[in-house]
Amino acid sequence: MIGYGFMGAAHSVGWRQAPAVFALPDAVEMAVLVGRNASAVADAAAQWGWQETATDWREVIERDDIDIVDIVTPGDSHAEIAIAALRAGKHVIVEKPMANTVAEAEAMAAAATEARERGIRSMVGFTYRRVPAVTLLRDLLAAGKVGTVQQIRATYRQDWLVDPEMPLAWRLQKEHAGSGALGDIGAHIIDMTQFVTGSDVERVSGTVETIVKRRPVQGAGSGLSGTAGEGYGDVTVDDLAIFTGRLDSGALVSFEASRFATGRKNALTIEVSGDRGALRFDLEDLNVLHFYDRTVDPALQGFTRILVTEAEHPYVAAWWPAGHMLGYEHGFVHQAKDFIEAIAAGEDPHPSFEEGVRVQRVLDAVERSAAAESRWVGVH
Repeated sequence: MIGYGFMGAAHSVGWRQAPAVFALPDAVEMAVLVGRNASAVADAAAQWGWQETATDWREVIERDDIDIVDIVTPGDSHAEIAIAALRAGKHVIVEKPMANTVAEAEAMAAAATEARERGIRSMVGFTYRRVPAVTLLRDLLAAGKVGTVQQIRATYRQDWLVDPEMPLAWRLQKEHAGSGALGDIGAHIIDMTQFVTGSDVERVSGTVETIVKRRPVQGAGSGLSGTAGEGYGDVTVDDLAIFTGRLDSGALVSFEASRFATGRKNALTIEVSGDRGALRFDLEDLNVLHFYDRTVDPALQGFTRILVTEAEHPYVAAWWPAGHMLGYEHGFVHQAKDFIEAIAAGEDPHPSFEEGVRVQRVLDAVERSAAAESRWVGVH
């Protein structure tokens, strides 16, 4: 695994727990953790269970004993590492958003296509697809439970940047992160919408806003571009993105991605409305799916709360008895399971790099629309 920040911890839980919970077709060894700071990466490896550490990812991907490369670095290095790893014959999983630009994502997808001919697999880490309630939502839509989908509302709202004295970080600089709330959390709701509906976003109209434009820089060794390590530095990405999308099915979607939604800690929600019913999910209550059935007696209509903890539900049978809750980290366990199973079966896992490109094109279209006074623009 290359990188050892927040996502490094989450992915490590996935790699460590998947073999213990699921009967995987192959053994998993957490071989090498890679990071530029030798001391910090050694501490992370000891805590998370990695066998050894390295500071040069280029050397590690050439090793014969490495089969999978997991990339959890900032977005500005995804393309270089992923393409090199694929060419070295390694299966690759990369965190979302897949890249910082459409061109980078397309280059990664081209490398993945070439590697596929040699049996090499690749996947993008949109882990919320693997929350059991979200997978169940997708399954119920595919089974026609809400009829024809007419409208979707997808939001991802957090509040960790409301304090204007929150220090400048790499996620707030375009050269490292690509975009702000739009790419960081907006990518999730774009992918989730396309995943659960089976339809692609065709065009968008949106706006983005940077609410706090300068933030304090802490420490001379911050590593942030264009800063001296003290004083204040420029925020070069968005804090808030609100946009409308039209799917290729004709349905309309309202999207909101905000890191300034005071009181919302990690509120990813999606509600899908059809002519026969509706489905609603909220990540802050991630074991629950709400279902409204218009076909029943009007006197009995209302949203039904489904507790997604039964053995019949996606992924759940491997875990605990009915009614025992799962948490945020379980999605990463399911992600590791699905990736290992796809590799062993010689099948392409999902979301593929091609699916990652489609999300990247939507992000790009939103930025182009915002720059053109929120005009409708096509996704291409």
